[in-house]
Amino acid sequence: MSSLTSRALGRWFTARPWHIRTMATKGPVNSRPASKSSGSSGAPPNSRILALARYSPWSSSFPGTWRTRALIQSAFYAVGIVLATNYVDSVWFPPETGYASSREIKVAIEKLKQGFPEEDRVSTDPSVLTEHGSSDNSYHPASPHAVVVRALSTEDVVKIVKIASECRMPMVVYSGATSLEGHYSGVSPGSICIDMSGMDKILEIHEADSDLICQAGAKWEDINQALTDKGIPLFFPLDPGPGATIGGMIGTGCSGTNAVRYGTAKAEWFLNLTVVLPNGEVIKTRRRARKSSAGFDTTKLFIGAEGTLGIVTEATLRLAPRLPTKVAMAQFKNVEQAVEAVQDILNSPYGPHIQCVELLDDNMMNAINIAGVTTKPLPVRDTLFFKIQGDDPAIKLAAKTVQVIVTKHGSDRFEFASTDQEAEDLWQNRKYALTSTMGAHPGTRCWTTDVCVPVSKLPELVYETKKDLSAAGLRSTIVGHVGDGNFHALILFENDDELPKVHDAVHRLVHRALDLDGTCTGEHGVGIGKKQYLSEELGEGTVELMRSIKKAVDPMNLLNPGKLYPDNNQSHTHSM
Repeated sequence: MSSLTSRALGRWFTARPWHIRTMATKGPVNSRPASKSSGSSGAPPNSRILALARYSPWSSSFPGTWRTRALIQSAFYAVGIVLATNYVDSVWFPPETGYASSREIKVAIEKLKQGFPEEDRVSTDPSVLTEHGSSDNSYHPASPHAVVVRALSTEDVVKIVKIASECRMPMVVYSGATSLEGHYSGVSPGSICIDMSGMDKILEIHEADSDLICQAGAKWEDINQALTDKGIPLFFPLDPGPGATIGGMIGTGCSGTNAVRYGTAKAEWFLNLTVVLPNGEVIKTRRRARKSSAGFDTTKLFIGAEGTLGIVTEATLRLAPRLPTKVAMAQFKNVEQAVEAVQDILNSPYGPHIQCVELLDDNMMNAINIAGVTTKPLPVRDTLFFKIQGDDPAIKLAAKTVQVIVTKHGSDRFEFASTDQEAEDLWQNRKYALTSTMGAHPGTRCWTTDVCVPVSKLPELVYETKKDLSAAGLRSTIVGHVGDGNFHALILFENDDELPKVHDAVHRLVHRALDLDGTCTGEHGVGIGKKQYLSEELGEGTVELMRSIKKAVDPMNLLNPGKLYPDNNQSHTHSM
């Protein structure tokens, strides 16, 4: 209660008639003269109630001391004022989300500070809150968090979740910060950001079983480097963007250049997850055995759920043998020739030796030459880059097969890197695709998006998209995981005035992919940026099933709200 309100109430009581003001000292005042009816014995009809009234602190017959009377009166007034204030607040400022009020947010922050008293574990610094709630690589709506808490263990996450649940504060997990679709944006009126970047340890390595257990903040590159440093001839084959962490990879159902050979996160590469549920309970989705038919696969329930069902804190990763690789390159007149060649290669007896097959369009090859980040310029043509794996004889035979097939499909240039250094130099062209795109056009910004279609539909998608972007006056480059139909468009723009034009182009690209029986995202995930397309892609029934699972697991909608699930008012129709 503010001092202004207290003074206002005091003036109100002072202005009341004398018999209201004197109740505190002289008891209830009868404003009417007593009845002198002859039929009355003098005893009032409610004598019992009047007898009890002497115990009222406003009665002159109150048996206690004046201090006791004053204390009870004060308590009564205080309770009344609080109830009246809450009622007025509920009428004038009705809650829109059921989340914590500003006062409750402050209480939650104090509880977090008490629970994590160490330096730098809890931060409300505005720059930290903004950094953890937005990304320079994402152009979707973003807002800062109310507080950032750095977790170091599963127990830390449980403690945070229980405080958040008690105070009704949304929670958003942050680790690698490589998301492109607004996955870790803050939530209004205030959210707790759980920073898990410090949970980056490898806990156990089981070389004989080809698996390891790590925390969710571990980066896939660091895991593979640690295995190499220990002389263990195994690796984790999922390879999304640099800096991606295991937790984020699970959340988005990621993949990368190796998907044509090893599949995606939704394959069997995650054997077991440790998950903190919204009520603070810790579960393990299964044991460490390589396979199990016990019950349905709860591990996959959390893969692709984008942190909306639980917070993954540990994972058991299946590892693959590290095989020797070499790199080859083939150039074509158009994308259709390149895709047809890839389909024949993958269906040949040497298809299993293809670890990666990447498409860079002519615009991308031109950007690579202009940026000058590679050892030598290459002709500006639609180009395929291959990684071929196996022992030396198998690689040579596979390379010869690849050369024969690409030549049959119109390739007029084929290079095979026979040494490790040549392979590294050739693969740099693919490795530096994004860097080259930006470097070739200084001062521009880049909106990166992805879709995926059946492989046979990829040439049509690429052709129509390039024509559409050119007609819109937008510069772009294209890179694709052509072996599985995944397509990335890197669209350049110079200022915020061009953003609506870019947004519209992305919208048309997504619907073009859906019309070809594809998906709105092959590996980036849904987040904020793609949720409006989910009903059209999956159907209302499937989306409603997802919502039902979410409501059952997280009835208060505290885990990463506003992401993945379409808003009820979002349209499910489109026009090209």
